[in-house]
Amino acid sequence: QVQLVESGGGLVQAGGSLRLSCAASGRTFSGYAMGWLRQAPGKEREFVAAIWSSGASLRYADSVKGRFTISRDNAKNTVYLQMNSLKPEDTAVYYCAGYSAGYYKTGEIPTNWGQGTQVTVSS
Repeated sequence: QVQLVESGGGLVQAGGSLRLSCAASGRTFSGYAMGWLRQAPGKEREFVAAIWSSGASLRYADSVKGRFTISRDNAKNTVYLQMNSLKPEDTAVYYCAGYSAGYYKTGEIPTNWGQGTQVTVSS
């Protein structure tokens, strides 16, 4: 049973920063691509970022490029999302996600999800 547990969400002013963490257990973490998705009130869940199992390749949504950075520490079974220059439109529940292989395919639906962590950006 794969478990993904997010932490690090909260309330921040526009222009501020937050760092989300996701601790994984239940399978060989280093063998799978990981990602972050988010869902704002009244909107569909959307892709934010993904990282290959080795960490060698990254993908970002256009809306967060240059502001967010995804990374992972395979020794700690943890994936991170550093969010800088936050905007009110970044307000959402952020979900950690695990994929089915060591690489991410565009549009791929994750096989595993965390419970989500709320990020609220005030203007």
